Amino acid sequence: MGSLFDGIGGFPLAAERHGITTVWASEIEKFPMEVTSARFPSMVHQGDITKLNGKELFPVDIICGGSPCQDLSVAGARAGLAGARSGLFMEQVRIVREMRAAEKERGRTGAMIRPRYMIWENVPGAFSSGTPKGEDFRIVLEEIVRIRYPDAIVPRPYPYVWSAAGAIYRNQDFSLAWRCLDAQYWGVAQRRKRIYLVADFASLSAPLLLFDLFDVIGKEKT
Repeated sequence: MGSLFDGIGGFPLAAERHGITTVWASEIEKFPMEVTSARFPSMVHQGDITKLNGKELFPVDIICGGSPCQDLSVAGARAGLAGARSGLFMEQVRIVREMRAAEKERGRTGAMIRPRYMIWENVPGAFSSGTPKGEDFRIVLEEIVRIRYPDAIVPRPYPYVWSAAGAIYRNQDFSLAWRCLDAQYWGVAQRRKRIYLVADFASLSAPLLLFDLFDVIGKEKT
């Protein structure tokens, strides 16, 4: 796995507990990098995401990231994806696209193209951010689908309000699912809602992973 916007390594910690190795991470803040360097000494720090080239990064099966949420949060200025911080989501998409393009150049096809999975995490404010209301989340979905299908169009929902969970399928070789989860129901003593999104660029497994398998894992932990 490769971890973008790594912070203190929340995604790598979860991955490690389920047998997944985080090969590299991108983070710019000094203290979080010191924490993860101590906890995950084999994980390579790649630095500023805006300076990375997906074609040059070590290929991984999964790229995850919780792009900065300040511009999407209902407590913030609501600049949305046009904001300098939350707009970094587009850098995550760029890196996934670049790595997959390099894999195709190496002769890989189908499910062998890396990364096969992309994971995105953010605040529920993404559901209502943008103009018109909710446009930012539509763009998030469309940009991810376009990694696999460049001409795809994701329409706005009717009646123009995003549900807390949903999925997108394309043929038999792409799926995307999202779900809003609250930490208080997962063994944490606080209310903390977050959107989790999983994309599978090779099959229809995303809803299975996010809805079915995720619940099984949660029950084991609580």
